[in-house]
Amino acid sequence: MYNKKVKLRALFLFLSIASLTLTIFLVLRALEENVVYFLSPTEIKNLNETTTEKIRVGGMVKDQSIKINSDKINFIITDFKNEINVTYSGIVPNLFQEGKGVVAEGILRDKNYFKAQKILAKHDENYIPPEVKASLGEK
Repeated sequence: MYNKKVKLRALFLFLSIASLTLTIFLVLRALEENVVYFLSPTEIKNLNETTTEKIRVGGMVKDQSIKINSDKINFIITDFKNEINVTYSGIVPNLFQEGKGVVAEGILRDKNYFKAQKILAKHDENYIPPEVKASLGEK
């Protein structure tokens, strides 16, 4: 019915589509496991139920909220509508300070308490590291 050349082309086409499908499936599966969702304090307050998955909470560090204990740092992240209390054990970035942007990655304990495993400080586009500023002679 079909000659050998047509059968080989059909087999090649089938194997190509199958391998492409498998590759796409494996890539999407790997991405699904490594995705970390980003939420603001207001979005956390509006959640129907708390999640046990790793998430990121972003906003501003509230003024007068940083409390440093011997092994923990407690502070409040705000989006100027709602707030969430954050606890972190570890070294914070140099840019971490009150009134500045921050992203905390960790696990949400409840709608008011977040246990951070990583702190990422944000800076604006005009930021110049202190070392570079000193070498330029600026204040």
